[in-house]
Amino acid sequence: MATPDFVLELREKVGHAPLWLIGTAAIVVRDGEVLLVRRADDGAWTPVTGIVDPGEEPAQAARRELLEEAAVVGEAVRVTSIRVSPMITYSNGDQTQYVNIDFLFRWISGDPHPADGENTDARWFPVDALPEMSDWHREGVEHALSAEEAAHFIP
Repeated sequence: MATPDFVLELREKVGHAPLWLIGTAAIVVRDGEVLLVRRADDGAWTPVTGIVDPGEEPAQAARRELLEEAAVVGEAVRVTSIRVSPMITYSNGDQTQYVNIDFLFRWISGDPHPADGENTDARWFPVDALPEMSDWHREGVEHALSAEEAAHFIP
């Protein structure tokens, strides 16, 4: 599902006004490769991302999104960054900004493929040959690949 029902219900009340939501990313690493998906809406390569449902734990949301979007089962290893996204204006005019929690995930099983229509491709990329992606997503991947144990955040 592209947009959670609770967001659609909020949009009925606030229209296109900016929403402040919690987002998550599953940055899956396996044998020196990173799993990325190509978004159907804009063609951008990104880690698997999604919106945390009300009452849902962020790591569980990331795991759910990973399975829904890429048909991959993974295990959250650690939080790698907590950041505020830039304001995003979608093609329909909706504006959203996310408090995003990125997780490093260990691959458990599954051959990645676009599983729910939100993406047109899902595949592994060598960490030294990542495709072009936004600075925002590249930084998230870099934080996950770093040897730092502490999560990255802006003090």
